[in-house]
Amino acid sequence: MSKQVDLYSNYGEFEAEVNARVRKKTFGEEIGQNSWTTAEEYRGWAKALGLNQSSTVLEVASGSGGPALFLAQDVGCRVHGVDINSLGVARANEQARAMGLDSRVTFSEANADEPLPFASDTFDALLCIDAVHHFPERLQVLNDWRRVLKPQGKVLVTDPVVVTGLVSNEELSERSSIGIFVFAPPGVYERLIEAAGFKLLKREDVTESAANVSKRWHDARAEDKAALIQIEGEERFEGLQRFFDMVHRVSRERRLSRFAYLLQK
Repeated sequence: MSKQVDLYSNYGEFEAEVNARVRKKTFGEEIGQNSWTTAEEYRGWAKALGLNQSSTVLEVASGSGGPALFLAQDVGCRVHGVDINSLGVARANEQARAMGLDSRVTFSEANADEPLPFASDTFDALLCIDAVHHFPERLQVLNDWRRVLKPQGKVLVTDPVVVTGLVSNEELSERSSIGIFVFAPPGVYERLIEAAGFKLLKREDVTESAANVSKRWHDARAEDKAALIQIEGEERFEGLQRFFDMVHRVSRERRLSRFAYLLQK
């Protein structure tokens, strides 16, 4: 997988005061996420995975580590996050130390489109939120996830770009402007899940979250336009505003949908 462009050009920008305000308006309960998920949604997924204090969890595409740290605090489990962005990994480990969680939460750099650097049967559960569409070798990725999971281990993965309606080439281009994207219609991912030897326990349409979060994100940024332009520049600000507006539109109209899949080894 090639290095993707984050919604923030660097993690220093992520921590800027104005972006903290924007995230607070967008998410309400902000856990350092950089996706379409909410804290409430994350708690529900932890429950679906059956996590507890004895669980060992792998988070793929962990970004700057906020959700993984939130999970460790909320549930008490051990979490290891992997991400291709070295700056994100460094920031995540710094944050874990600052929060006194570095004995239970660690982060490392890894390309998730290649075999992960873990022994077989290592983790009780695996999370990958709003990132699987960045992995071109989807079946290979699923096979490796199954390898690193313990027997009966579970996966919670979300795909926010399932093609469920008519989408123009301009919309697809705009939607994929922040990194490598692999779009697929309904049914393809389900067949790959079966081919990898997983049991699909549940498939849930969670498009509404993407529609709502993208709208709130766009509007919160508009309220802080002047401050954001100071750190982003006008061209990037306007580009991200177009991006959020388009995500809201295609999600609201269910033309690009977001699905959550609960799998078991």
